[in-house]
Amino acid sequence: MAVTKWIVDPIHSDVQFKIKHLVISTITGSFNNFEGGATSDMNDFENAEIHFSLDVNSIDTNQETRDEHLRSADFFDAEQYPHITFQSNYFHKVKGDNYKLSGLLTLKGITKPIELDAEYGGSERDGDGKLRIGFEVEGRISRQEFGLNYMQLTDAGGLVIGEDVKLIANIQLVRQS
Repeated sequence: MAVTKWIVDPIHSDVQFKIKHLVISTITGSFNNFEGGATSDMNDFENAEIHFSLDVNSIDTNQETRDEHLRSADFFDAEQYPHITFQSNYFHKVKGDNYKLSGLLTLKGITKPIELDAEYGGSERDGDGKLRIGFEVEGRISRQEFGLNYMQLTDAGGLVIGEDVKLIANIQLVRQS
């Protein structure tokens, strides 16, 4: 079986998260620095090995004061835990262009299994003749399961931020071999 290696093209990819604020609106943020890749069978992406790493210090919510707070020990503790990593253990076609991606997410020193939905966007050769493929990946995690326990309450007793975090990644991979 021939093996194909792929790397993430960070210029044509993005990683975002969404979380409720005051339970009335959604805050969107992103991680601007990340890297990753995959190893697959030459003819198929079924059961591919996928790995990913996010630089916590690159968090960006368009508000520097909030970003600094998110980097602090109240949230991600970027000084002690500078990366969020993912290592797949299962990538399987469900139907058509839809896949299930499961693996281990490590965030703030805590490793837990997660399952994500991935939609294959297609493949195309770029101007240099390199083959590229695209996926949109989505899922949800509970922030408290990963040690993000910041629990400030409003005057009325509600949470300032929600429990569930929605993850969205649009990933373009470039074939290496």
